[in-house]
Amino acid sequence: MTSHSRLLHSLAVRLGVGLLLAGALTSICLAQSMTIESLTHFPRTTLDIAAHGHHDHFDVWIADTPPRQEQGLMFVRDLPASEGMLFPQGSPQVAHFWMKNTYIPLDMVFVGEDGRIAKIIANARPFSLDVLSSDVPVIAVLEIRGGEAQQLGVRVGDRVSWKASGAAR
Repeated sequence: MTSHSRLLHSLAVRLGVGLLLAGALTSICLAQSMTIESLTHFPRTTLDIAAHGHHDHFDVWIADTPPRQEQGLMFVRDLPASEGMLFPQGSPQVAHFWMKNTYIPLDMVFVGEDGRIAKIIANARPFSLDVLSSDVPVIAVLEIRGGEAQQLGVRVGDRVSWKASGAAR
C-alpha cells in the first residue's frame, strides 16, 4: 500500500468513526429531549377479551395522544400480569410499532374494525427497531406482557371490548 493510499484509508476510517459517533450522539440527544410522561397521568380503563371459553380482564393505560403513543411502554421495566397499554387509532389503519427503548418483551394484540383480534405478535423483542405491523387496518393495539396472550389462550378472532371516558367499544 502506498503512503497516499494509507493516508486515504486512514481518513476514511476516521470519517466512518466520526459519522458513527455523530449518529450515536444524535440518538442520545433525541432520546433525552423526548419528554417522558409518568404513566400515572395516562387515562386508564378496563379491557376484556372473550372467546373460546375464556374471559380475560385487563387494566390498561390509554395512549390517547400522539406523544403518549410515541412513548408507549418505553422505559417500563416490569409489567404485571393483566395490565397493559391500549393504543386506540383515530380511524381504522394499518398500525406500525417498534420496541425502541422498551426493556421488556411484549405481546401486541391488533384489534380489527369488527372488534375482534386480527393479529397477535408474541414476545416482541426488547430494543428492536424492526417494524411490527398489523398488516390490516385496525382500530386499536393492545400491548401486554410478553407470552401472556399464549398463556391465557388468547387467539385471533377473540372479541375485545373496553370503555374509555367519552368513548366505548
